[in-house]
Amino acid sequence: MIVDSVDRPNTLKGGYRHSRWELRRRFLRFLIQNIGFTLLAKIDHIIGVENIPVTGPGIIMINHVAFIDSIVTLNCVPRNIVPMAKIEVYNYPFIGIFPRIWGVIPVRREEVDRQAIRQALDVLHAGELILMAPEGTRGPQLQQGKVGVAYIASRSGAPVIPVAITGTPGFPALRFSARWREPGASVEFGRPFSFRSDKKHPSRELLRQMTDEAMYVLASMLPKKQRGVYSDLTKASQETICWL
Repeated sequence: MIVDSVDRPNTLKGGYRHSRWELRRRFLRFLIQNIGFTLLAKIDHIIGVENIPVTGPGIIMINHVAFIDSIVTLNCVPRNIVPMAKIEVYNYPFIGIFPRIWGVIPVRREEVDRQAIRQALDVLHAGELILMAPEGTRGPQLQQGKVGVAYIASRSGAPVIPVAITGTPGFPALRFSARWREPGASVEFGRPFSFRSDKKHPSRELLRQMTDEAMYVLASMLPKKQRGVYSDLTKASQETICWL
């Protein structure tokens, strides 16, 4: 059963308060770095960290192939970020406590979750980073992206940083297990972009175009076998995109 009352990263009256969450997130980052990626998972390559804004808002846009993708990204980004994730993660046995402590934004995937959108915009307006997986579910190949990333990016004006993740399936796995003898994860942070300033109130059709253009950027960073519905890069356009 989904729990409707969850500890959220902002309040409707007071807005997002970074200070409320910072100490908790530092503690969890310590656990992730010193236990998670020492005993349960490994990262072989991290490329393009310089593309992450040092300050100010941003949307980390990842492909989603395995459960730990968002945790891998949290570990790689030098700043704390606020992930958006399906609300069901709050109900996972044992590990459900961690998104509550971190302040992950819970999203009801079966509907337009206006509260989640409002929370994401609050975090961005506070100058923080959010993490989004536009596919809405995980799989070995890219699936059609949902328009939430384009909507939030166009409304906030925040830059989008595409992140290509490979090699995460099979983790978490105990150190010295067979999975650890295979290649680990690779994470590539791509060049940031934003959507054109005249696209702040896009139509449904334009949101679809913006989303697909962003997804083609992500697809171009992935091996061909992971590009899925965005495999044909000749169909890619960049009419709504401004490179930063």
